[in-house]
Amino acid sequence: MSSTVTIVQGSIVTVDPDRRIIHKGGVAVSASEIVAVDTLENLTQAYPDAPVQGHDSDLVLPGYINGHQHLTGDRLIQSSIPDNLAPGEAIFTWVVPVHAEHRPADDELSATLTLAESLRNGITSTFEAGTVAHPHSVAAAAQRVGARVTIGTWGWDVEDGPFAGTVDEVLDRQHEVLNSSWGPLVTPWVSLVGHNLMSDDLITQASALAREHHTKITFHMSPSTDDTAAYLERTGRAPLVHLADLGVLGRHVVVAHAVHIDDKELQLLVEHETAVVSCPWAYLRLGQGISNQFRHLDLWKAGGRLALGCDAENAGDLVDGIRTAALFAGLAKDVPRDPQGFGAHEALELLTIKGAEALGVDHLVGSIEPGKQADLVVHDRRQLEWIPASPDSVLQLIWGSDGRSVRDVYVAGRQVVSDGSVVGLDLKDLAAKAAEAGVQLRQRSGVPPASRWG
Repeated sequence: MSSTVTIVQGSIVTVDPDRRIIHKGGVAVSASEIVAVDTLENLTQAYPDAPVQGHDSDLVLPGYINGHQHLTGDRLIQSSIPDNLAPGEAIFTWVVPVHAEHRPADDELSATLTLAESLRNGITSTFEAGTVAHPHSVAAAAQRVGARVTIGTWGWDVEDGPFAGTVDEVLDRQHEVLNSSWGPLVTPWVSLVGHNLMSDDLITQASALAREHHTKITFHMSPSTDDTAAYLERTGRAPLVHLADLGVLGRHVVVAHAVHIDDKELQLLVEHETAVVSCPWAYLRLGQGISNQFRHLDLWKAGGRLALGCDAENAGDLVDGIRTAALFAGLAKDVPRDPQGFGAHEALELLTIKGAEALGVDHLVGSIEPGKQADLVVHDRRQLEWIPASPDSVLQLIWGSDGRSVRDVYVAGRQVVSDGSVVGLDLKDLAAKAAEAGVQLRQRSGVPPASRWG
């Protein structure tokens, strides 16, 4: 998009501080930024030469935010890991061996496919989960499709495994990522695998490194009860209590999962303003017990920082933010048996502005306001699932739709999805490459057959 103004029209769900929805509205975009949000009539008067894109029936929202997504590993064997395995077996029999065999071309192809699907479903900001072997390859994929991403790399120093190493070796890898320059849409983060696979020395130094570089650190913790058991045995304290005692927690920390936490851990998350990313489809897919202990709702009620994530293509599988938001809203109603406390509008906030606030990017994205980046998602409400249109468009978006109705997507003012297709990608070519890469990856890693049926 050139520096001249372009107007994207429709019903504008701003998710701004006043939560305005502007019917027969528009978003004026210049270069990478939003310059005005108003009625279409007012905008066309202010910018008479600006081209107008879209249809008056469209629903226009801020780009969706995926706070935890594995961009490599699972994609090339997506939906292949059986869903009836014993706890932990999927990780050590499938995921770790596959990651160990990922080559630079695999990382780039995998990330290209995942980010393309993300954009196609309206996710404009993806926060990588920290298991990338070849960060420059993933950055190349992000640049190719035009996605806004963070990138981290493997970090663990306990037990043997791919990319495990000493504290110094792991930190050297983090330094390499932090010292890379990949353009304005790709941001380096510090990342550790987490769980009980990081020494106190490593997590302390890694947290300090993130603070020093004014960036974030992310790691996995407590999706199941295993981490609590391991920390209690090693330290006598619950995981997040122990990390708080080490001085690790803070606004610069993003914890993936934190499903099985106690009251003290939840209190510490709120006090230290440490963010949590909830990936509800993964917990259901893996049977990790979120429906028995939905502490993410408690965190939200306590004013904690919370975002949503899609996780991996063998743990949640489909990369669709709307689908994830709807599941979270359903759990928030059903677990406490309270249909009034949380609904579609709150779920959309987690997917947009509240997620952006949790992840520290609300100054850039998460709402449609002048001065913010022009990350926009356009849903085509002429499609069948939108007919007839509800008077509450957010209610219909979360409960009655998903990523299928996304027609156009913009990231920093650039149109990256047009008429339902990712701009510049040859899907036929990608499909052929992915099929071959998947076969080779299975052979190199020695993972079991893909299915019980065949």
